[in-house]
Amino acid sequence: MRILGLLMIIALGALSVMAQDLPREWVDPDTGHRVIRLSDEPGSASLYFHQNAYTPDGEKLIITTPTGLSTINLKTRAIEKVVDGRVNVIITGRKSGDIYYLKQGVVYATNLNTKTTREVAKLPPRTSIASVNADETLLAGITDECPPPPAPVPGATPAAPRGDSYPGKGEMMERRLAERRPLRLITVNTKSGAVSTLLKGTDWFNHIQFSPTDPTLLMFCHEGPWHKVDRTWTIRTDGSKLTQIHKRTMNMEIEGHEFFSGDGKMIWYDLQTPKSVVFWLAGYNVTNGERVWYSLQRSEWSVHFNVSPDGTLFAGDGGGPSSVAAPGNGQWIYLFRPEMVPDRTDGAWPNQKEFIQPGFFKAEKLVNLEKHNYNLEPNVTFTPDQKWIIFRSNMLGPTHVYAVELKKATS
Repeated sequence: MRILGLLMIIALGALSVMAQDLPREWVDPDTGHRVIRLSDEPGSASLYFHQNAYTPDGEKLIITTPTGLSTINLKTRAIEKVVDGRVNVIITGRKSGDIYYLKQGVVYATNLNTKTTREVAKLPPRTSIASVNADETLLAGITDECPPPPAPVPGATPAAPRGDSYPGKGEMMERRLAERRPLRLITVNTKSGAVSTLLKGTDWFNHIQFSPTDPTLLMFCHEGPWHKVDRTWTIRTDGSKLTQIHKRTMNMEIEGHEFFSGDGKMIWYDLQTPKSVVFWLAGYNVTNGERVWYSLQRSEWSVHFNVSPDGTLFAGDGGGPSSVAAPGNGQWIYLFRPEMVPDRTDGAWPNQKEFIQPGFFKAEKLVNLEKHNYNLEPNVTFTPDQKWIIFRSNMLGPTHVYAVELKKATS
């Protein structure tokens, strides 16, 4: 045990030295934008692009580390551990600011200021939780009605790592879709623990997200190879108003990686008409069904997009050499300024309000990710003050959390 302890101390010391050797701050020579390394511990990462990682006051950012969960004060950059041990992060509560996470079949919430932890709900067997609604009264996730898969056969290929792109992902997606495993889309009451089933099916339900403002609106997807599924849907928490958000109009058209705008009024998603040829970021108004499509160049396509809290700016994390936009995809953190195509029809068409409103993105490169390995997606998010974009990257070797300033450096 003493030898093991010494080895752990040596390993932690080596990691500390590695972190000290990495630059803390620099101006990207290719873009002129200031980049800051926010994390200290190698292996730290920001959350998935649609998981809310910010406290309601906009002061703190939640990150994962190899040893638990920590906050970063966005003003002072001070790092503070709040949860010890590896857990599955769900979301930072939009009302309370507590961090919700899953550990051994139980959902917990920890207050980021007091560090007090409460048990929210014990989950039924084979249930996973992916989202918490705007007023923190409901959790949402899926229950797998099949027994757990058999243990891996000795010598078999190991399971693929979690992420959006990795070797063998396409084969895994095909195989999982073909299983047609019975699933239930569910909610769990955070006070009583009562479980409600919203939808049953043999489709692969995934990417579950509550609206950031409407506690009764839930979005989810039919997961699988995007050219084989009708992906993006919404449903109300009473099980009503199941709505398909996008209906394809051509063969090999794909859409996905959907997310809500900060005010909950829009659903945005990556749209390709057809796959790997023509690229859009498409928007759907959840109130009136109106649509906006912004076109972008192949080199600007990103694995994940995001939108600023006020809806005026967009961002993307680029793509790697094996991405859907390869060859020609750019490995950059992008800032996009949207513009609409001028309407010169003078209202000539009676049904003009039903038309898609076309626009385009004017792109600005913020960070060169030439040395980033896209087996780890950067997953961009805007800070609440809209002055920075947060992302995770292995561009300097170990994975860390970074911020890039939207305005260019003055010197």
